[in-house]
Amino acid sequence: MDDQNKNLILATALSFIVILVWFVLFPPPEQVPADPNAVVSAETQGNLPTVSNTQAAASTAEATQAVADPAKDAPRITIETERLKGSISLLGGRIDELALKDYRETLDDGSPIVDLLAPTGSANPYYALYGWAPGAGLAFEQVPGPNTIWTATEGAKLSVGSPISMTWDNGAGLLFKRDIAVDEDFMFTVTQSVQNTAAGTVSLAPYGILARHGEPQGLKNFFILHEGVVAMADGELTETDYSDMPDFDVNPNEGARAEVTQVAEQGWIGFTDHFWMTTLIPAKGPFKSTAKYDDRRDIYQTEAVLPTQKLAPGATATVTSQLFAGAKEWETIREYQKGGVDRFIDSIDWGWFFFFTKPIFAVLHYLNAFIGNMGWAIIGLTFLIKLLLFPLAYKSNVSMAKMKALQPEMEKIKKNAGDDKQKLQQEMMAMYKKEKVNPASGCLPILVQIPIFFSLYKVIFVTLELRHAPWIGWIKDLSAPDPSSILNLFGLLSFAPPEAGSIFAIFSLGILPIILGISMWMQQKLNPAPTDPTQAMIFAWMPWVFMFMLGSFASGLVVYWIANNTITFTQQYLIMRSQGVKPDVFGNIKSSFKKKPKAE
Repeated sequence: MDDQNKNLILATALSFIVILVWFVLFPPPEQVPADPNAVVSAETQGNLPTVSNTQAAASTAEATQAVADPAKDAPRITIETERLKGSISLLGGRIDELALKDYRETLDDGSPIVDLLAPTGSANPYYALYGWAPGAGLAFEQVPGPNTIWTATEGAKLSVGSPISMTWDNGAGLLFKRDIAVDEDFMFTVTQSVQNTAAGTVSLAPYGILARHGEPQGLKNFFILHEGVVAMADGELTETDYSDMPDFDVNPNEGARAEVTQVAEQGWIGFTDHFWMTTLIPAKGPFKSTAKYDDRRDIYQTEAVLPTQKLAPGATATVTSQLFAGAKEWETIREYQKGGVDRFIDSIDWGWFFFFTKPIFAVLHYLNAFIGNMGWAIIGLTFLIKLLLFPLAYKSNVSMAKMKALQPEMEKIKKNAGDDKQKLQQEMMAMYKKEKVNPASGCLPILVQIPIFFSLYKVIFVTLELRHAPWIGWIKDLSAPDPSSILNLFGLLSFAPPEAGSIFAIFSLGILPIILGISMWMQQKLNPAPTDPTQAMIFAWMPWVFMFMLGSFASGLVVYWIANNTITFTQQYLIMRSQGVKPDVFGNIKSSFKKKPKAE
């Protein structure tokens, strides 16, 4: 077996194995939960809420307990912006109806826009709720709860530049007010205030809740994508899948399965799905961040409980927080981060290779903005990656060309060494050293490309910007597999191809996967087929194995792979020619169709 073929087989097989191993052995790392009962340091203890954990937890538990029942008919305040539509219920002041006007469920004509939040009584309740946890001297009924009917100006409408106000008087000397504003994208600003007109001092702590009744519908349940709780606490990111929340330990203070983190300076907590997210963002300062699962009522919940406000008679307390509820648009989220939301860009699941995925997506984003088409932007990105790796590829291909030129000398050494493998190895190494050739250099470019391949796959699968992004003709969604199928002659026949998940779906190859297989096959034809039958068989099958394996991948990734193969083929051909080696591509193609003589 000559070393050039060894290297090519090793590199190709390694790529194949790593792709398979990636989908089997690389689950995301488990986050170590903070100890909710840990002792708070003396430096921060004075800044934490003074309402007891039990009181605050009881208050937030009562909130979801009450709204677990179907919502009563109550007046609503309309939400209407260029990008959002929905309403706020005056029953509890809940933001519980919200739809994203820029996004459709599918590419089909007449497809409904994406619904994000939904009220109790609907199929999948999901809402944001704000309130106050009562401290010493206050009962639950003396603070606004989930069934409190707030008062608002008749005909009030929440829009950009037009906030709304709600008020509630508890009849015992406390006047509560809530102002809600919304920007041109997906950020709500919620200002809660309370005025004490009673004769005594009272204590109470403001909180925000995001609650989902039941596990969300349509989860991808694919380990490369995080879906569930996402939280930032003093610069530390925590991700907890929905499926892991029922495994939380029961926290007696919270009255449910929960993980509690005491945030000292800044942070946020919420729920993230594939493309959409809701996040509670308190103002900078300490707060208690909680992820909770109520297994009795099957409610997933995140909470942010802020420090206790102690109100003397005549005093007023005001706290302001933010609520993100919308699409995970990179540019929008980055602007919110620039505006002060700590590391908000990390709410997008960049994965283990974040040092690759973040810059790859940034370049892809700017290329798309310049070109105006995400498919061509992927091809442009491929050119840039190949340009960056060109010095390495050049060195590797020069070495491979020299190896090819040394082929006659290698055959002589093999003939002279006979069955003496040690002598063969020594003479080969001596020749490599004399000619300054590295037989392993051919593997290096492929090894470097493996993390880049996975990073691009992560970017294409996870980021919203590729969702429903068209390229050319039949490719309407680069985040989905090629919809064409060889089984119906790419649409020439009237029947539909097998559905994804069908046993026949693997044979339903689209145009792009077939072009991918051909591009890999052509790349092999830069060199003659190995003389060893086993090697020859591996080489013959490898392009078509990859073709079937990548056939169900996102078409954007297949576009990258085709572009990468095409550029690599051109590079190798030109470099080999520059070194005096003339690849007989057409001759190698012809020989691959010739009938092999039977062994004697």
